[in-house]
Amino acid sequence: MRSKRDNTAGVDVVTFGESMALFAADTSGDLARVAHFTRRLAGADSNVAIGLARLGLTVDWTSRVGHDAFGRFILESLASEGIDCRHVVIDETRPTGLQIKSRTADGSDPETEYFRHGSAASALAPSDLPPERMAGARHLHCTGIPAAISDSARALCHHAMDAMRAAGGTISFDPNLRPSLWASREAMREAINALAAKADWVLPGIDEGEILTGSREPEVIADFYLGAGSGEVVVKLGAEGAYWQSADNRCQVAGQTVDRIVDTVGAGDGFAVGFISARLEGLMPRAAVARANAIAARVIQYPGDSDGLPRRDELD
Repeated sequence: MRSKRDNTAGVDVVTFGESMALFAADTSGDLARVAHFTRRLAGADSNVAIGLARLGLTVDWTSRVGHDAFGRFILESLASEGIDCRHVVIDETRPTGLQIKSRTADGSDPETEYFRHGSAASALAPSDLPPERMAGARHLHCTGIPAAISDSARALCHHAMDAMRAAGGTISFDPNLRPSLWASREAMREAINALAAKADWVLPGIDEGEILTGSREPEVIADFYLGAGSGEVVVKLGAEGAYWQSADNRCQVAGQTVDRIVDTVGAGDGFAVGFISARLEGLMPRAAVARANAIAARVIQYPGDSDGLPRRDELD
């Protein structure tokens, strides 16, 4: 692992990205036939922010939202979780993004549709996150989603990671692949892998690892990113748990069995919450992966992306 500072007096985690208003179907079936939806909050980056804040970490979140009801909903929701949203820009000309999601009855991945083209968050740029904001933080969490929504947001990803590296903090990166947002898979692979190479902790799923490295072998995926410059790689294996590897050590931690899967969306974000929080608390990798597996298993038993993220007193 690269060096990190003892700076507990400042912000624990900085993160950024796009949050959307989510309309989740109240009944299963084809989205075109669903009549009633429940409004929720969606966004991988903000899911992680919520989870870390619930565990007692201080979180600074950067984004852009529209000057509309959905933007107000997002800001009020995140502020109610104790997340610092002071640096969020309210865009007067672009709307807040929307997402609709089906409900499944068999535990399979739900159908999702996005309405985010030209959204306020697509205008994110390096100027939205000045380097001095990283100087007071211990850790930066970044995902591959901002990199997919616009060239300026992708530039922000590189800018933020470079600034946190210069400041001496640690960086985690979750690929969170969204192929439909990219011009081609080749462009996606190149861009995502360039960002992953700048992170201390890379957190791909096994399917993502195959797309990005050409292999489904956890060891091969880990070797790829370690060779590119990352410090630790955790490959998420679904129900089988996760595989962790560094330059000189490795382990696999079994997953947790659940009685019923309600919604798989958000499981990877819950995993990130568990791993990041544990490592920032000083836990060893095996214990961090075990916490990550446990939180991911908890998340899929709840209907919303962040509903199952635990508070500190619920960790056990």
